Amino acid sequence: MNVVVGITGGIAAYKAVGVVRAFVLAGHDVHVVATENALRFVGRPTLEAISRNLVHSDLYEGVAEVRHVAIGQAADLIVVAPATANTIAKIATGMADDLLGNTILASTAPLVVAPAMHTEMWRNPATVANIATLRERGIHVVGPASGQLTGSDSGPGRMVEPDEIVAAALALLGPRDLVGQRILVTAGGTREPLDPVRFIGNRSSGRQGVALARAAAERGADVVLVVANIDDGVLDADPTTFTVRHVSTTAELREATLDEAPSADVVVMAAAVADYRPETVAAGKIKKETAGDVLDLRLVRNPDILKELTSARRSGQTIIGFAAETESDRATLLELGRAKAERKGVDLLVVNRVGWTEGFGTPGNEVVVVTPAGDIVTEATGSKESVAHSILDLVSRTHGVSA
Repeated sequence: MNVVVGITGGIAAYKAVGVVRAFVLAGHDVHVVATENALRFVGRPTLEAISRNLVHSDLYEGVAEVRHVAIGQAADLIVVAPATANTIAKIATGMADDLLGNTILASTAPLVVAPAMHTEMWRNPATVANIATLRERGIHVVGPASGQLTGSDSGPGRMVEPDEIVAAALALLGPRDLVGQRILVTAGGTREPLDPVRFIGNRSSGRQGVALARAAAERGADVVLVVANIDDGVLDADPTTFTVRHVSTTAELREATLDEAPSADVVVMAAAVADYRPETVAAGKIKKETAGDVLDLRLVRNPDILKELTSARRSGQTIIGFAAETESDRATLLELGRAKAERKGVDLLVVNRVGWTEGFGTPGNEVVVVTPAGDIVTEATGSKESVAHSILDLVSRTHGVSA
């Protein structure tokens, strides 16, 4: 496949080397179109060595072969990473004052942009409007993430990691095998309030559930995402490719899920749901002067949403559960997963190990999918986007249609 990687002038340009390398290692023919400002951050020799092709940057190079349109015409896929606020504005308005702009305008290939800029620039109304314009035109926006930016700044605007960009880009050219299917996905972690300012929660970032929703939409499904509390930047704005319902507590998640489930062909319960909630919620902030040195909390069990779903499933509906376990021994981990799959009555259970440094809040995941009978049907390791597609491959075998 002929992949064009456009690199623009932001500090995140150094990460574009990883994007180029990932496409090359996947067996694709990669051509870099860099702006002059991009080459101030990353050297031409580096990009040529990694891409194994000449780097193009000058609008007036190769005039005889009409290179300013030929590159775009030949592209099967165009990825702009990083995409600065300036470049995003140019794409939104159709400007073509450099080789990259001409390449994009001359191409009918899918276009993916990975924004990278400071938080204030990302949130500026002009950028918000430009991003909305790109999405309306079918341009795929990946990220940005929230995290460390240039200097001491931190917040939404960080370019997502190369493997996430590449996975999202390649998924555009992947199967449309879930057309006609309605898929319900839950994501994030529920929070149970103690008082108006405190809650009991968990460390789920929501990345895996959001990745599942995006991947299912890319594969043609009609997707509803019920999302609880997630990390900044995981779902910066409600996407146009699927429906989002926001909740916070387990009770709210239960209500939204049970409302959407009857019309779903597939339900994927990826949210981290609190097993217990406080028996009473204080009307005002709990004061240590009143509570004393020891604060006693009485917790009551929350409804088992997954069990309710399987008990009420309609014929032909597939229900997939998740099990996050801290067990380090693989055999024991699998036994816990198999027991939960049988106990909950799910069709498939996605088992993953979590801990202080793995699972929750990380860009990658490692999962084993088991059946109630104890069979391992797949294992997947990699970015949460690639893991999402591995899970959906299983869904496609039962519910998919030919594109």
